[in-house]
Amino acid sequence: MYDTIIIGAGMSGLAAGIRLAHFDQKVCILERHSAIGGLNSFYRQGGRTYDVGLHAITNFTPKGTRRGPLARLLRQLRFAWDELSLAPQLGSEVAFPGVTLKFSNDFELFESEVERHFPRQTDNLRRLVEKLVDYEQLGQGVTEPSARQVVGDLIDDPLLVEMILCPLLFYSGAREHDMNFGQFSVMFRSIFLEGLARPLSGVRLILKKMLCRFKELGGELRLRTGVERIHVKAGAVEKVVLEDGSELAARRVLSSAGWPETMRMCDDARPLDDEPSSGRLSFIESISVLDAQPQALGHDRTIVFFNDSEDFRYRKPEQLADVRSGVVCSPNNFLYDKPLEGKPLDEGIIRITTLANYDRWAALDEESYRLAKLRWYDRVVDSAVRFVPDFRSTVIETDMFTPTTIRRYTGHHNGAVYGSAKKRYDGKTHLENLYICGTDQGLVGIIGSIVSGIGIANKYLLKG
Repeated sequence: MYDTIIIGAGMSGLAAGIRLAHFDQKVCILERHSAIGGLNSFYRQGGRTYDVGLHAITNFTPKGTRRGPLARLLRQLRFAWDELSLAPQLGSEVAFPGVTLKFSNDFELFESEVERHFPRQTDNLRRLVEKLVDYEQLGQGVTEPSARQVVGDLIDDPLLVEMILCPLLFYSGAREHDMNFGQFSVMFRSIFLEGLARPLSGVRLILKKMLCRFKELGGELRLRTGVERIHVKAGAVEKVVLEDGSELAARRVLSSAGWPETMRMCDDARPLDDEPSSGRLSFIESISVLDAQPQALGHDRTIVFFNDSEDFRYRKPEQLADVRSGVVCSPNNFLYDKPLEGKPLDEGIIRITTLANYDRWAALDEESYRLAKLRWYDRVVDSAVRFVPDFRSTVIETDMFTPTTIRRYTGHHNGAVYGSAKKRYDGKTHLENLYICGTDQGLVGIIGSIVSGIGIANKYLLKG
């Protein structure tokens, strides 16, 4: 009998496991795959290590900062700031036709860019910042107003509204075209008021630190161990049944698999909400390895969010992908303490992410899928080089992941990167001892996922 079984060894599941093991709970994390991390993981191919999921860590604050999600994470998991080896961004931008807004980890740069390009909106931007919901208030309101409505009421230039929403939707948007204002507030703080950073060796450093801490505290991790169903009796989880038919019992179960995915595991045949529970939004991402550093080619931006018209269309595309907008990220373009030669990033890397249609990718046979990846790699890059220096002559290796890759790594239906459009901020389910954490609890990104696992563990699983 375990005190807690955790389904999924992603960031939120690992964080919850560490927190519980700190207090001597007997904890077991079950992971269907052979590697931890979920979508925020990494893989080896052709002698190279590729990050999956991670562009940058949001919520960056300098060493010594006592407030904010990063400080809370370090305190709750008992990590030192230096253990994460975080390097801040060089600088990023939102690029629309004729207007580019630069931003960095200093919010004054973004303010000055808005003042330069949209002088009438400077005071409106300040009013928006004053209205932001604090982290602790997320999900506490009776209603969840539309971010588009709230931002549009404060900022009366439609182009600036689109340029503000573009990066926030690309980095957290679980619903089409909009998000609730609470989620907007969290992401605006995360990206613009706090900022972006990255460990030199990428997401694997964070995963390694978390896994080592979990095991040091006596936690148990079972890889290649999927949960077939959650057996329910008298309004509570009695046991979990694994894919090999074996059974495990626990006083409490915490799932990071996603809300609809978790509900479908429960064998009490509870119907899902009338609203479609599974998200619809997914991505393809091209990865280009270069024989030169991006800065040597004139590309010194950490991340570029681009859109080729004044209207930003954030919705599931009709065809395999929509390359009219996207995200260009170079992990080389962070302020690392030491030169890159001989380090994990001694080669140049460019990653480009665009919206995609899961159904169309999933319908392809093996050969059609392979050819589609080649064709859409070219189309993605063709679109991106309108907004960044053309790097194609320096490419020495490529790869691409698609919505079906996301489905395989995360288990999310439709390959939905950010899970269900409706979030469950309190982490509760219809069963008295089953809780959820992670993306569908409402916090996204690496820091958000970790804080979600910590928060649910503290609120429910460390009591009684």
